[in-house]
Amino acid sequence: MATAMGGAGVRARVLQALFRHQRAAGSKAAGGSASKKKSRSGDGPAAPVVSKELRAKAVLGANILKEGADPVIKEDKEYPDWLWGLLDKQPALSELERKNPDTLPMHDLRRLVKLDNRRRIKEKNSLRAKA
Repeated sequence: MATAMGGAGVRARVLQALFRHQRAAGSKAAGGSASKKKSRSGDGPAAPVVSKELRAKAVLGANILKEGADPVIKEDKEYPDWLWGLLDKQPALSELERKNPDTLPMHDLRRLVKLDNRRRIKEKNSLRAKA
């Protein structure tokens, strides 16, 4: 059965390109997940009024230690370059499928494999639900 990506051959080429790139880089891909807790907004005490000067100098509410202080906001040049790309829009699966997997950068190649796996799992689950 041919997939939307053009068959299993394309998938194999993508995976081969992914592994080739990893071997060339000489490092393992590391991933992590951060868990987030949802905070409840209730009828608790009102937040204190903070001056504009203090808001411009520190990230208020980011302190997690009892005896610590809120982190100070630094100059833009003091932060790493990768930080500024975190909010950039990521390409969709259909856009990644149209491109040649051999020319894709590593992060787009990983995204292609991840999104393709997710799509295949959803297709299989929907077929099982119908049966």
